[in-house]
Amino acid sequence: MCNVTVVIGKSVTWGLLAAWVAHDLEELATTSPWSRAHRAVPTVGRVESAVAIGAVGVVMAVAAAEGARTGGRSRLFQTALAGFGLHAVTHVAASAVFRGYTPGVLTAPTVVAPFALWAWRRLRREGVWTGGGRPALAAFPLVVGGAHVLARRVARGR
Repeated sequence: MCNVTVVIGKSVTWGLLAAWVAHDLEELATTSPWSRAHRAVPTVGRVESAVAIGAVGVVMAVAAAEGARTGGRSRLFQTALAGFGLHAVTHVAASAVFRGYTPGVLTAPTVVAPFALWAWRRLRREGVWTGGGRPALAAFPLVVGGAHVLARRVARGR
């Protein structure tokens, strides 16, 4: 039983999952065709893309649920929120490198970054300690990398 007074509403905690879904729908729709058109990166098929996105989606759903349960105090929730916000930079950087559209770049600056900044401000305004997101720098590549390894194995039938 959690003895924490919940002061953070669902818009912050479950909003993380909603913002992630909006962003990853763009990625799901565009990753496979984009990767085929840009041979500079390994081709990512639809199955592989869907499995990777689904695997990360499970992590985000669990993090959002933990955030809702703890009023935003969960280290898992804060780590996921920080990783989600920080990864907007990777989308913009990828588009700069490729000098054009890359999957996820439309919603990175319009959904991901604004939601993450708003959510952090809201947590702080409500007096929620926000130091729990610091592991995001280490966790982000592990979660994304693990999702892609799993997806590649599933797509290849291994």
